[in-house]
Amino acid sequence: MTGIRLTAPAPGWAIDADVVVVGSGVAGLTTALRCAAAGLDTVVVTKARLDDGSTRWAQGGIAAALGEGDTPEQHLDDTLVAGAGLCDEEAVRVLVTEGPDAVRRLITTGATFDTTDSGDIALTREGGHHRRRIAHAGGDATGAEISRALVEAVRSAALHTIENALVLDLLTDAEGRTAGVSLHVMGEGQHDGVGAVRAPSVVLATGGMGQVFSATTNPSVSTGDGVALALRAGAEVSDLEFVQFHPTVLFLGADSEGQQPLVSEAVRGEGAHLVDAAGTRFMLGQHELAELAPRDIVAKAITRQMHEHGTEHMYLDARHFGARMWEQRFPTILAACRAHGIDPVTEPIPVAPAAHYASGGIRTDLRGRTTVPGLYACGEVACTGVHGANRLASNSLLEGLVFAERIAADIAQTRPPRTEPAEAAGEGTDEPVALLAPEARTAIQRTMTRGAGVLRSAASLATAAEELEALHRSAAADADAADPKDAVPGVDAWEVTNLLLVSRVLVAAAREREETRGCHWREDRPDRDDEHWRRHLVVRIAPDRTPVVDRTETAAFPPVRPAD
Repeated sequence: MTGIRLTAPAPGWAIDADVVVVGSGVAGLTTALRCAAAGLDTVVVTKARLDDGSTRWAQGGIAAALGEGDTPEQHLDDTLVAGAGLCDEEAVRVLVTEGPDAVRRLITTGATFDTTDSGDIALTREGGHHRRRIAHAGGDATGAEISRALVEAVRSAALHTIENALVLDLLTDAEGRTAGVSLHVMGEGQHDGVGAVRAPSVVLATGGMGQVFSATTNPSVSTGDGVALALRAGAEVSDLEFVQFHPTVLFLGADSEGQQPLVSEAVRGEGAHLVDAAGTRFMLGQHELAELAPRDIVAKAITRQMHEHGTEHMYLDARHFGARMWEQRFPTILAACRAHGIDPVTEPIPVAPAAHYASGGIRTDLRGRTTVPGLYACGEVACTGVHGANRLASNSLLEGLVFAERIAADIAQTRPPRTEPAEAAGEGTDEPVALLAPEARTAIQRTMTRGAGVLRSAASLATAAEELEALHRSAAADADAADPKDAVPGVDAWEVTNLLLVSRVLVAAAREREETRGCHWREDRPDRDDEHWRRHLVVRIAPDRTPVVDRTETAAFPPVRPAD
């Protein structure tokens, strides 16, 4: 344990459970449903409403070997290629072999996927896939349909849910084992203010950290809270330098910040072309799959074209689809484009890369267990080894499904006893983290976008590290001043403090990896170096709050705990 906690009031209320699941996307709700079905007293905590996580924004679909002629082995091969030598093959094999049945169980839960005239699940292709294996719903509203089905199932099962609640820190017992979480509930309700859910098993399914960058496809709730909590609790994170920038995000202007509209890879899967202002396709000859190359290759190609042409975006041309196909296959994207004055039926769509998905996260084993006993992680917040240096399109929803079921099975099998937290958050001898003022959020995002975005270098990363450390030192110095002006504890201050921590760790890892691999693009180190860098970077936070970066000896992860 690090002894590091957020500055927060002591919990004013507490409830007891067997399991607390933090997050309400596909990973969190699947875990909760399976735990409840096993007879475990399960509580779901979510930062906004149950359906407000990243899952409902997923457009393209969920990848699984469901089609005729497709096999898990082919899915595995495509995943390993996309992961650029850093996927854990055993984890990928679990994903692709257990994936098809997990999708079928999702259907029995209530999710409805688009079908062909013969009644089979309709499948499409996305970048990096050599087969049509992407199941979708509502044309381009797959995530919304999966979220709807799981939320309805959770409500039908009458699970205890706490909405509008920001999780703060992990609670541990005298032996250092998980004993629950502290959290802050926003607004009046059954619970209000800072409280605690005491449980021997905690599952973090808090999604991504896209809000560390100025422009992202992630919703506003994606502020890296789960990774920050885990780091403060002493857990290890890995591969955090591999942030996937989605190649085709609707370009709204150079100064646009916050969540940006995604133009799904499935649009390219159905035949749209990437072109420059003159209408020339530039992916031809760059990769055998052209526009359907893995995302890191497409994002780099777009960025190169932007630099060569001195422009801020390229174009996605799907005018040949016609109005009917746009309206039936991509109604959500069509509406988003038109809302911003672009009609893809008659004109190309301006697109540019934006932060999309964290391939790394809290390091876990194949049962979702982290390096802290009793703490699990699932979905985008986790690093199972499935994605390596670059996630294969539409593997994220599948990962959430498959590993959620594995986590629930492990908790149901072990059924650890409830123990008392050694001390409640906000009490005792732990020295709390100095909070940042909410207005520091923009400074962090701009620093990360400039220094650790699609293009990185030793110089840009050093500048980013210096600016982030200056914010960290300034907050700490103010907290120690005779007349401190430190931020008042509250959601905005806690979020920006979490953003700073995950940003510092991400930059520390990116500075250490002196090569280009997957979605980590070092312009000063343009080549992939398997001899020295086909390794993982494992990061933890020392008690003095500095990131400690270790390189693994091989491409394999070490066990999460010595007893494994």
